[in-house]
Amino acid sequence: MAWPPGLLLLLLLLSGRAPAMRSRDFTAKDIVYLHPSTTPYPRGFKCFTCEKASDNYECNRWAPDVYCPRGTRYCFSQHMMKASGESVSVTKRCVPLEECLSTGCTYIKHEEYKVCTSCCEGSICNLPLPRNASDAVFATLAPLSGTPRPAPPGLGTPLGLSLALLAQRCLSATGQGQ
Repeated sequence: MAWPPGLLLLLLLLSGRAPAMRSRDFTAKDIVYLHPSTTPYPRGFKCFTCEKASDNYECNRWAPDVYCPRGTRYCFSQHMMKASGESVSVTKRCVPLEECLSTGCTYIKHEEYKVCTSCCEGSICNLPLPRNASDAVFATLAPLSGTPRPAPPGLGTPLGLSLALLAQRCLSATGQGQ
């Protein structure tokens, strides 16, 4: 007769013949490994990270799978390519806001290279490479806090004027019906 594996383990544990188990304390690294949705700090995120890789595949393939340090908020990508579009080098990393303020493409004419830089917000959002001006942008999930937000409609806007006129008509109609 064959014993079910679970019952056999239970019998071993109860008999005291189970192999000795070593206990050890969990570290933050263990918790992140066992529970990938858990971050080492609130709003923790990851970026593909490499320094002067030969192309995007080599960068993403060997990028370390670690959380970005505190004080960073965005994923940075810089792509240097030949005039033909062939990759020369790829650099990706976690960066603070200041390093994302000059995205776009520049041409190095004496070397005949184009360098495109982009930033994005979100975990591992820097998978693709910037190759032209439409890719080399600063993409955020929400407007930056320093940018002015649209004001609510005031009386000087067409919507505000329409609302004021509608309110005046309603008040006039209510006053005539008395």
